[in-house]
Formats: sequence, C-alpha cells, structure tokens
Amino acid sequence: MLLIFLNFWHIKRQLRIPPSIIYQQDIEFTQNQARALKMDILYPKSATSMPVLVWIHGGAWRTGDKKDGFKHLVPFARQGFFCASIEYRLSHEAIFPAQIEDCKSAIRFLRAHAQEFQIDSQRIGVWGVSAGGHLAALLGTTHHIPEFEGNGGWQGYSSRVQAVCDWFGPTDFLRINDFPRNIDFTPANSPEAALIGGIVAENQDKAAKANPITFVSKEAPPFLIVHGDKDLLVPLNQSQLLFDALKKAEVEVTLEVIKNGRHGNKKHFGSRLLYKKMERFFKKHLTARIPS
Repeated sequence: MLLIFLNFWHIKRQLRIPPSIIYQQDIEFTQNQARALKMDILYPKSATSMPVLVWIHGGAWRTGDKKDGFKHLVPFARQGFFCASIEYRLSHEAIFPAQIEDCKSAIRFLRAHAQEFQIDSQRIGVWGVSAGGHLAALLGTTHHIPEFEGNGGWQGYSSRVQAVCDWFGPTDFLRINDFPRNIDFTPANSPEAALIGGIVAENQDKAAKANPITFVSKEAPPFLIVHGDKDLLVPLNQSQLLFDALKKAEVEVTLEVIKNGRHGNKKHFGSRLLYKKMERFFKKHLTARIPS
C-alpha cells in the first residue's frame, strides 16, 4: 500500500497537479470488449453540475496516448470543467469504424455516470488533435448514424455532443493528397489506408464513410476548427472543406488559420491567445444557461 501511495505521489508531482484538482487514471469505460478501454479524468474539488470536455489524442490512428491530454485539460479543470482524456482502438487493432465507436462509448459512459461524477449530461464538448480531431469532428456530425454506436456499452444513453474543437484533423481522404505531404506515403502504407483497411482510391465508399463531411447536417453542434497554413502532413484543405460544408448547412463554425503553423508545432499551437479563444468557445457553448 505504501508503494502504491508513493508511486501515485511521484506521478502527481511529475504532472504538477494543482491541489484544487482531482486526477484519476485508467477508468474503464467499455463493456464486453476484447480490450478494456480507459479514460483519465480531471475535475475541480467540490464542484457540481460540471460541463464536460473530452480530449481525443492524435497519432495517425496508429499511436498516441490518452496521457497526452493532461497538460491541455488542466486549465479547463481549473475553471470548473470535468475533463476526460480517452483512448480508442488503433488501426492495427481494428479498422474503422471501431475508433468512432469507442469515442461514442466514452460519451455514453459519461452520461451513464453523470450523477456519480456530478456532471451536466447536456453539456459535453470534445477536443481532438490530428487523428483525434478527425474523430472529434465525426462525433459532431454523426449523432444520427446508429451504425457508428458500436457495442461498447451504455446503449441507453446518447453519444451526442454539444461543441467540437478540431485541431488539424483529416476529413476527406480522397483529397488529402491534393497538396504534397512531407512524408512519402505510398497508397498502401498511408495512415488513411490502414484506418479503412485498404487503398483509399480503391475503397471510395469506405473513405466516404470515414469522412465527417459526409454526415454534416444543420443539427450539428458549433465547431471551432484550427489549422496551420504550413501543415505538410494534414493539408489545410482538409479543414477548409469541413468548414465550407458546415457553413453551407448553416452550422455555427469558425476556422482559425494559424499563420506559418505546421502540424502540431508547439510554438504556434501553444499560444495563450489561441487557448483564450478556445476557452471562450467552450464557455459560450457549455456553460451558458440552457433553456428548459
């Protein structure tokens, strides 16, 4: 027991957890899965009816770790948000739509445990980067697609979200190579091919199914999309296409283009100004009073 306590204290010190924040790791959120999927949660002490912010990690659907969300979520937990960083099956474990099924399971789990966690189940936002941005966008546009719900548990609850922040996520795989990328992917070894289980050009129906733009409707929640204009891995056109589709459907959407921003560059995406814009976005859509 002493060893467990010391390990936790060491982790807490490494992560610099503020004394006002509770941090819990590896909470299982799926049922009847071959591999248990887990989330880490952060929330302020003594808070009730908290709005929720869910982080989805990147990594080309091949790699990534939910622990990456910690540093991004602490500022929101400080301001009264219940924050969760989730994992999902990677492309070498299962092909699409497994990944969006897992994200939806996490949202349903949170709603199923709303009373226990003291959260407001009507105010759930998502924020993802790169591959995680793609999944966040899909959460925002597929609330009406039953086949994406999967069998991860908590089927009696909704997977709908009320706000989406997408950082440089891919969307239309058929057009992602309209601009040169800094990694020389072949059609067979690209992350997109691994995700859908085949060469994109030869599997256009599967590519369309993985495209959040396919499912855009006027019922989609507000979106904040952020992308660098010098991104050589996921070109800016991917966010521009999503922005245009949402705008056409009369969804509230903002596209924030980061000048000289490269894919995930900390200098450009770690600015205080950008985080302030995100705070305003989530506070506007997740903390404003909802009419009864």
